[in-house]
Amino acid sequence: MDLPGAPLRCRLFLAVGWLVAAGTATEAKVLPPPSNLDYSFIQICTLNWTWNPPENISSSCDLEYSSDIVIDEVPQHKREWSKSRFRVTDTFLNEEMRFKVRSECKYDNTSEPSRWVETSLLPKGIPGTAAVGLSCVWYNLEYMVCTWHPGKNASSDTNYTLFYWFDGLKNHKKCSNYSMHQGIFGCTFNLSFPKGTNTYPAISILIRDDSEEIRPVCASNNPTTLVKPATPRRVTLAKINDEIYVKWSESDTFPENCLFYEVEYHNGDLDTAQIIKVEKNYTSIPSVDPNSKYIFKVRAKPKPECYSSKLYSDWSEEKSIGEKMDSTFYFVLIITIPLIVAVSTIILLVYLKRLKILILPPIPDPREILKRMFGEQNEDSQNCAKDDSVNAYDRLIKEEEIHSLIFTETPECANSEKENR
Repeated sequence: MDLPGAPLRCRLFLAVGWLVAAGTATEAKVLPPPSNLDYSFIQICTLNWTWNPPENISSSCDLEYSSDIVIDEVPQHKREWSKSRFRVTDTFLNEEMRFKVRSECKYDNTSEPSRWVETSLLPKGIPGTAAVGLSCVWYNLEYMVCTWHPGKNASSDTNYTLFYWFDGLKNHKKCSNYSMHQGIFGCTFNLSFPKGTNTYPAISILIRDDSEEIRPVCASNNPTTLVKPATPRRVTLAKINDEIYVKWSESDTFPENCLFYEVEYHNGDLDTAQIIKVEKNYTSIPSVDPNSKYIFKVRAKPKPECYSSKLYSDWSEEKSIGEKMDSTFYFVLIITIPLIVAVSTIILLVYLKRLKILILPPIPDPREILKRMFGEQNEDSQNCAKDDSVNAYDRLIKEEEIHSLIFTETPECANSEKENR
C-alpha cells in the first residue's frame, strides 16, 4: 500500500544526507606528512628507508603509511601500506631511484592523506659504463655462473668485480673465479643450501669497478628461477624381447621428486624423434623393431612445485642399441653387383664363342681351297726354279774354286820336281 507523500519524504532525506556529507567533507583535515625521510645501505643492493611519524595526530586516527618507488621517472607500481616507519627495498644503482611516503588515517573520513614526501638516490659514475646484460644460472644447486657485457662507454681496461649476498651471510662475498670469452665477462662462485631447504632467500649481485668513473649496477634475483640441473649421466640401455629399457643416474643435490625427465629417441631409419616425459630415472619403450637401431638421449627439468625455473639441463650423450646396416655397405653393394654381372657376362660370351667353334666348326669354302691349292703349286714351281738357278750358281762358284785350287797347286808341284832333279 503506497503512502501519500512518500516520494517527497525520500527526496528530503537524500537532500539532508548530501548536505551532511558535504559539510563533513569541508570539515576534513589534511594530515601532516612524515618527517626526516632518509635511507641507508644495510647490505649491497639493499636499502632501508626510514622516517618519523607526523606531529599532532589525533588519538582516534589509525595511522599507517603509504610508500612507493619511482625509477627514472617511471612508477614501479610497488605501493605498500604499513604501520611501520621503515621499508626495505632493492636498489639498482645505475638509475635514479626516488622513494616517496605519506601518512593516512585508516577508516577515518574526517581526514585526508598527507602530501607525499620523497627523497632520491642518484647514480654515480659515467653513464654507459655500467655492466649490461647480467645473467646468472644456478647449476645443479651447487654453484652459480654470472655473465655480463661491458658498458658501451667503458674503457677496455675496465676491471669489473662481482659481489654477492643473501640472507644468511653475515657479510657480502667477493667472487674470485673470473673468465672472459669473446668480450663477455663471467664469474663463478659456490652457492648451496642444505638439501632439505624449502625456501630460498633472494640473492643480490653487485658489479662495480674500483674506479669511481665506472657506474655500479645491482640486481636481485630469486635463485629458484635460475636453477639448471646437471646433465643426466650413466645412461644405460637394455633390450629384452621387443622392449628397450632406459635408465640413468639421479642428481644427488636435488630433493627427492623435484625433477622430471624428457627422453628423446628415434629409429635410426627415421629422422623424426619422439619425446616422452617421466618422473623417475628410468623408462621403457615397448614394441620396437628388432631389426632397427634406436638412439636415445635424456635431459632433466625442475618441477614447478619445487622451483620456478624453466631451464632444462643439457642433453646427455647419445646412446644407441640395435643394429642397422651401414649405408656405405649398401653403396658398395650397388656398385659391386652390376660390375660382377658385367664381368661374368663378358667371360660367358667368350666361353660360349669358343665352345661353339669346338662343337660346330666352320665349313671351308671350296673356292678358297682351290685358290690355296693353285697358289701353293705356283709358289712351288717358282721356288723350284729359284732353287735350280741358285744351285747352278753355287755349282759354278764351287767349280771356280776347284779350278783355282788346281792352278795354285800345279806350279808348286813343278818346282818340287825340279828340285828333286
